Amino acid sequence: MEHDNKDVSIYRNRLPDIQKIAVVRANALGDFIFVLPALNALHATYPDAEIVLLAKAWHAEFLKNRPSPIQRVVVIPAYNGVSANPGTVEEDAYELEHFFSQMQAEHFDLAFQMHGGGGYSNPFTLKLGAKMSVGLRAPDALPLDRWLPYLLYQPEVIRYQEVVGLVGVPGNSYTEPSLVVTDSDISASLRVLPETQRQLIILHPGASDPRRRWPVEKFAAVGDALADTGDQIIITGNDAEKELTAQVAQRMRMPALDLGGKLTLNGLAGLLSRSQLIISNDTGPRHLAGALGTATVGIYWCVNMIMAGPLSRTRHRPLISWRTDCPTCGQSYLDKNCTHAASIVADITIKEVLQAAQDLLSAQE
Repeated sequence: MEHDNKDVSIYRNRLPDIQKIAVVRANALGDFIFVLPALNALHATYPDAEIVLLAKAWHAEFLKNRPSPIQRVVVIPAYNGVSANPGTVEEDAYELEHFFSQMQAEHFDLAFQMHGGGGYSNPFTLKLGAKMSVGLRAPDALPLDRWLPYLLYQPEVIRYQEVVGLVGVPGNSYTEPSLVVTDSDISASLRVLPETQRQLIILHPGASDPRRRWPVEKFAAVGDALADTGDQIIITGNDAEKELTAQVAQRMRMPALDLGGKLTLNGLAGLLSRSQLIISNDTGPRHLAGALGTATVGIYWCVNMIMAGPLSRTRHRPLISWRTDCPTCGQSYLDKNCTHAASIVADITIKEVLQAAQDLLSAQE
């Protein structure tokens, strides 16, 4: 049932008898946040259908007992290009055969590929055996029954709402992602940081790509300026980012709480919901904070801003670096990547970040 992509308006009608929907989205925290508006719209259009997320173990743990459009999470076994980066895991043929047999026995009415261009994820999605496959397609990927072209420079939040539009989901409700904070989130955060009367401001200096990291000395300077007004400064990061969080804390002259490697994902969600502001690179915790309703100052490279930046400005202040070449060798990142890891967001100034933070904090008074 492949279409020629010329006119997707023929898919505006809601499909009949949809009882079970699979969604393939097995990547990182920010990636999950980006698809929430699409999943909420999908649930609103098909309220009687069970939405099953095919994802990673952390999704199952994080979504346990959390109100969301997802009723169930199925953890994908080792599968290159879907549950892991291409060529990084050894696949177990028997395990995968058993997995796909189980998925086919689910009798999905719809299977959505929300995992990128489809080079690896489209064959995976087709193996689920759904009555209809829907998603994205890069030029070299296998076609699904209904698909949109995967084009790089598009906001991810809108991209996936266009995908669900292929099965009659209305396209007039493009909204920011939202997520419910749970009692277990709050409890997990209180075990690390008890209640306090001080304003909580989070600095998050990490990012999976070191080129997206604002310099630690600049985070420290902003932290000091905000701590001078009596705010509690908290520095967050995962286990791999403990060295970064420690560097920020060491460079600050004012006391700060270094929570690098000390928070579970639930604890981070709870802490973000209790905080007035996060100042962060373009990474998962910034996107999670936005979904929880926390004000954010985000530090973005211009290209990533197109795809991952917040859509509104009431609670968010994205600051953009327009640098497009490697600071070390001069290679244009618009053409290809080099091997250097120098920051391409370092030209964003302390003054810009501090002003954005103060604007957002003043609006909450």
